[in-house]
Amino acid sequence: MKAAVLTTPPPTLSIADMPTPVPKGGEILVKVAACGICHTDLHYLDHGVPTFQQPPLILGHEPAGVVVECAPDVRGWKEGDRVLIPAIFSCGHCYYCRRGRENLCQNLEMLGNHRHGGFAEFVSVPARDCVPLPEEISMEGGCLIADALTTAFHAVDRSGIGPGDTAVVIGCGGMGVNLVQCATLAGAKVIAVDRVAAKLERARSLGAEELVDASQIGAPLSKVLRQLSHGGADVVFEAIGLTETVQQGLGALRKGGTLMAVGYCSKDVALPVSRVMFYELEIRGSLGCPPAKYPTVVELVRRKKLDVDCLVSGVLPLSEISQGLDRLRIGEGFRWVISP
Repeated sequence: MKAAVLTTPPPTLSIADMPTPVPKGGEILVKVAACGICHTDLHYLDHGVPTFQQPPLILGHEPAGVVVECAPDVRGWKEGDRVLIPAIFSCGHCYYCRRGRENLCQNLEMLGNHRHGGFAEFVSVPARDCVPLPEEISMEGGCLIADALTTAFHAVDRSGIGPGDTAVVIGCGGMGVNLVQCATLAGAKVIAVDRVAAKLERARSLGAEELVDASQIGAPLSKVLRQLSHGGADVVFEAIGLTETVQQGLGALRKGGTLMAVGYCSKDVALPVSRVMFYELEIRGSLGCPPAKYPTVVELVRRKKLDVDCLVSGVLPLSEISQGLDRLRIGEGFRWVISP
């Protein structure tokens, strides 16, 4: 089968022939219909982040497709079923899994990191965490539920935000606009921040009530956000992963507010501990999404409470994955999808 394979050194992604996987115990073999390109893929290629499985490794962790084969011990799946494959798989029995925090599983496996991923014609995955994908949801939009939407949903859920609260979303790329629509669904007033007008307008279409173009303001961003939120936001979602925007987000909180670290930041951030203490601020991380929440998100998409099709900037064949990665590098669009 054809696949986009990461090799090192240096980190390089190229189309290669790979053996078609055979499903082992508990696994299903899926013919991939669509797989989203994510900034995480760029971390491996551009930023020196190592994968857990040594290359050569097939990347891609946002796939959806059709079941073509099941291991003999698999129940509940059959050939022809439409399937959404989660970005991560949990063991189901460790300390964290037993407490409903499967995304922190001690034996966690991530597609395109711990095991071969979805930038391929076929992928074999554990059946236990996979989710049926209803006919009403397109493969191209549905594959983005695997990470871009469920990660945002989990972050909003962890934040505890609700009706009457004010949320700020810093960074309105593929993850940020999903934070906007999930926070809006939770009942919050949302202020969206970005430097790209098209991304801000998409945030508006998904529920943001206030837009801040960070490239056009004359005052410090934290001050502007405190003014717009009448003293500070209840929750700030930082979806970029820069030390500067993390600090700006912390400065935009009201007393008792919460900063949600959703973007991956590889550098340490100077923390004003006195402010955190004196204002009883909270800083919470949010990683992916527990598999148990996936059916809820799928149902919200099926009922059109959450939108995924609007996030698809374009669908490219596997042979053009490099062009999709280049578009992601320059911030063009929201999510580019590969159709192997």
